[in-house]
Amino acid sequence: MASSSTSRLFAGLLMVLWSSNRLYADGCYSSIISLGDSLADTGNRKQLASISDVGFPCPPPYGQDFIGQSTGRCSNGRLVIDFLAESLGLPLIPPYFNYKESGNAMAGVNYAVVGATALDSSFIEAKLGGKSVINASLKVQLAWFKQSLPSICGNTSDCIKFIGRSLILMGEIGGNDYNHPLYTGRPIDEIKRYVPLVIDTIISVVNELIEMGAKTLIVPGNFPIGCFPSFLTAYGSNSEENDPITGCLTKLNEFVEYHNTMLQTKLNQTRELNPNVVVIYADYYNALMKIYRSPNEYGKQHDIS
Repeated sequence: MASSSTSRLFAGLLMVLWSSNRLYADGCYSSIISLGDSLADTGNRKQLASISDVGFPCPPPYGQDFIGQSTGRCSNGRLVIDFLAESLGLPLIPPYFNYKESGNAMAGVNYAVVGATALDSSFIEAKLGGKSVINASLKVQLAWFKQSLPSICGNTSDCIKFIGRSLILMGEIGGNDYNHPLYTGRPIDEIKRYVPLVIDTIISVVNELIEMGAKTLIVPGNFPIGCFPSFLTAYGSNSEENDPITGCLTKLNEFVEYHNTMLQTKLNQTRELNPNVVVIYADYYNALMKIYRSPNEYGKQHDIS
């Protein structure tokens, strides 16, 4: 679950990245295409809950600070994608399940779903012990995108141009692949064996989007989950296992760093194969660690005693 202030920090980080790559300017992108999980979902899970038996884990008051209403965002306000859209002069990006009613589909569509995984939900449930994993994996979202393209941009030629002028936001995605088995008590060393599968899935979707015409993609890394209260509660507090400065669980953060390092290596390979495509790695890990290391600078209180 993201707070509005944290989302603003991440969005600010991305703006710095764009500036350093001489990419950011008003009108540079005509739309945003988003895939991912709760960090990007602007209402898909809420819509799914209303038409199926899947639950919605973020009821009010989540979203109450966003135009005075609950919007289906797992946040008290705006998400990274909202700040990006505003900064680009675009309208807020509608969720896939009601984009036709929005009238803004040419400005982009958001396919992210709360609880989504990179790997297929059936694989997570069978191999990693996840329970009730929502069937909205990264490849399912990509299929939704392909199915909706004709209604958004028309013929193949126009859709290639549409994708090429879009900023593709790839997540965050992959965190829930690990969260589900970690919460059920699976050992970290066992889950670590599946990291290459998660990374390969993300990269395969990145490559497919590039083949479809994507020219700029942002691919975030995962968060320092060893600092999350839910994991600190589940795993307990052991001075030998916690970072002395932040109080975070060292082993869990090292696990995430392993994922992020492998992701960056694969993204570098993608860049080498596609020199005319801009692939930006968004370092969500260190963006959030700034808050944990210096909470007072961000208006937060932090006590690890």
